[in-house]
Amino acid sequence: MLSFVPMIKARGIYKSFGELTVLNNVALNVEKGEVVSLAGASGAGKTTLLQILGTLDVPDKGSVYLEDVEVTKLNDRDLARFRNQNIGFVFQFHHLLPEFTAWENIAIPAMIAGMKRDDARKKAEALLNLVGLSDRANHRPGELSGGECQRVAVGRSLINDPSIILADEPTGSLDSQNALQIHELFLKLRQELGQTFLIITHNETLAQMADRTIHIKDGRIAP
Repeated sequence: MLSFVPMIKARGIYKSFGELTVLNNVALNVEKGEVVSLAGASGAGKTTLLQILGTLDVPDKGSVYLEDVEVTKLNDRDLARFRNQNIGFVFQFHHLLPEFTAWENIAIPAMIAGMKRDDARKKAEALLNLVGLSDRANHRPGELSGGECQRVAVGRSLINDPSIILADEPTGSLDSQNALQIHELFLKLRQELGQTFLIITHNETLAQMADRTIHIKDGRIAP
């Protein structure tokens, strides 16, 4: 199933905020098609690392390669284009826009990228079917459960066919049953669509569902 072609490669990543060193010479590989969990205590540097890998932040030193592109060398315009086309994000809280329906929330990134509204709607509705919410297309976030909102957020992360999905505690605000369903959904999506997932989670049971777990401690990758 796995091709063993690095989809994410980081080398020598350092990041500090003032006197606080958050990441200290971090290096890692995530292979194409892997589901990898990133585990560690609060303050260990997980979110900062995920933001750097997702091009939302820049390291003080080091290089990040995504699909063999050294994204740490791209200018702002090229980086924004690369991010929109290649990376999907799922956060702890769904951040859906309350005035829009489920399909509209999913479709917005595609329309921003230039897709026609009708085409974006068809694709969004297909994704709603994939995440098990085909009957919720016209419901607004206030009419959905927490687990359903997070499934919509997963659909939104997939709308532009990204190769990489980065998730920061995507089940942290959910009960155990909904959390399990979201992680099972990630595995299903990897199987059906071939995406690469890097997921921050404090839940060891859920982390064990991944292909492997990378542990980070005090800003370093633990052996």
